[in-house]
This record gives sequence, C-alpha cells and structure tokens, in this order.
Amino acid sequence: MRLAIIIGSVRQGRFGPTAAAWLHARACRRDDLDVDVIDLAEAWLPTVLPAGFPARGVTGPPAVEHLRPWLADADAFVIVTPEYNHSFPASLKNAIDWYHEEWRGKPVAFVAYGEASGGLRAVEQLRPVFDALDAVCVGEPVTLPFHRIPPDSSAERLLDALEKHHRDRQL
Repeated sequence: MRLAIIIGSVRQGRFGPTAAAWLHARACRRDDLDVDVIDLAEAWLPTVLPAGFPARGVTGPPAVEHLRPWLADADAFVIVTPEYNHSFPASLKNAIDWYHEEWRGKPVAFVAYGEASGGLRAVEQLRPVFDALDAVCVGEPVTLPFHRIPPDSSAERLLDALEKHHRDRQL
C-alpha cells in the first residue's frame, strides 16, 4: 500500500514535521507500506481557487499539478494536523480543496496535536470535509496532547486500520 503522510500546517516553528517523522519511522518498519511525506510548507499551493475550479479538462497552476500525481498515486493518507482555534489550519483546507478525484474512495486517518484536546477538535472538523469528497475516514485518530509523542502502539493501530481498509477494498 502506498501511504502519503501529509503535514497540514505551514507555520514556522510547527510541530507537524516532528509528528510526521514519528509516524514515518514507524511506517517504514513495515514491509506492507511504501511511504511518502508531503509537507504543505514545501508545496507552495496558491491560496485562491479560480471560480468554477475544478472544471473538467482544466488544469491547475503548476504547484497544484506537481502535487497531483503524489496524491493520485497514494492508496491511503494520514493527515497530520494541529488544532488552531478548535479547528484545522487554512493551509490544509486549501490543499484539500485543490483536489477531488485524488481523495475519492481512499482511506484517510489522522494524527493530531494541540493542547489538552490533542487536536481532536481539528479531526472532528476534518471528517465531514473528507466525507464530502467521498474519502473514507478510518480508525481512531492518534492525538498528541501537549505535543507529547504517544507509544508506538498508537501508530501501529492507525496503520493497521488503513491497511485493513485498503485490503478490504481490493477484494
């Protein structure tokens, strides 16, 4: 299974790369996964979608088209998101909105971080967004209250849920 770990925050000093590195290291121990990390801070996606985008046959700006095959080739996603003001960052919503078919039918799981809630409110805001795109939210989110890295078993449960959904989808 090809897994894309997406770092949703673009702020300086963000914790997302640390959380993604933790998950990436655990995922790379498995022989059933091929893992890519997509850092939205390096994607440079435009922040304004043209009216009517996406229209059939219309391509997006170069940064959008550069990222498209990475998302299209993924079999599953883990979204690494902070919680900002009881929700997720605008950079993540922007990245989600540039694409549609790339999310359809694919499993999405979450690693969230923040203060006491561990980012759980951000995940609850993201679920209906991915549901609207016909993605399938799977497993319990891994939350990192106060930016504390959880036991490795949390990552294993998350990755197992994604792999199970992917396997079931192939049958």
